[in-house]
Amino acid sequence: MSVPAAAGVRAPEPVSILLVEDDEVIRRSVTMALERYGYRVTSAGDGLTGLERFREGGHDLLLLDVMLPELDGIGLCRRIRETSTKPILIMSARGGTLEVVSGLEAGADDYVVKPVDTAVLVARIRSLLRRATFTRAAAPAESTTVRGGPTVPPVPPPDPSARLEQSTPRPHRALLVFADLAVDTAGLEVFLAGEPVALAPTELRLLLEFVAYPGIVLDRQTLLRNVWDYDWDGDTRVVDLCVQRLRKKIGAGRIETVRGFGYKLRG
Repeated sequence: MSVPAAAGVRAPEPVSILLVEDDEVIRRSVTMALERYGYRVTSAGDGLTGLERFREGGHDLLLLDVMLPELDGIGLCRRIRETSTKPILIMSARGGTLEVVSGLEAGADDYVVKPVDTAVLVARIRSLLRRATFTRAAAPAESTTVRGGPTVPPVPPPDPSARLEQSTPRPHRALLVFADLAVDTAGLEVFLAGEPVALAPTELRLLLEFVAYPGIVLDRQTLLRNVWDYDWDGDTRVVDLCVQRLRKKIGAGRIETVRGFGYKLRG
């Protein structure tokens, strides 16, 4: 028996997913599977229709196939990224390195290869939604003035359940400066030589992870767990491609590759 919501309390809106998939059987099966998990799914069978659906708004996440008529998934991803930072998950039967690299470079946040287990797909979706929520959740707090920078609130304490144990504590300052790069960890803003830098949610979370531990080598599996919320071994190419995109925006020499180990931010 269903229990009615309390008077004056609005039930939370279900998460809305835009699914763009040309195979009708797959489109219907994925829609039914996601709806069983409580998601609201809008679907399209080709890239141009998918773009129209996206422009209608109201979607929290986009799930795109690559091989689409009219406008392929890579092109659709690029068009969406021109105006939006909504999470994008590419789901394709093509899992070669070139295909994965193309999808991630087009701006996708993650890439899964079909056929994919529904539980794994839902886990990836939940991970992307958590990251997107984190990026929007700059909680207000008491202001702190940092010499030479704006007045910003202090960074809130991290949720200990959300990341691995680390021997090095997070910095307590809100504005972290590395030469001409400044990161407001509370307001979630990034500036390069005084100019704002637009980062996708995953790029921002990756940068926040690096600036929390400057000069410390972070291996790819740690970054997958802390940034992508993967509780299993994921494809580390996702990390490498996101690092490449981040380097293009904040400077190629800012993040150093430590061969055989991972990456570190130069202090």
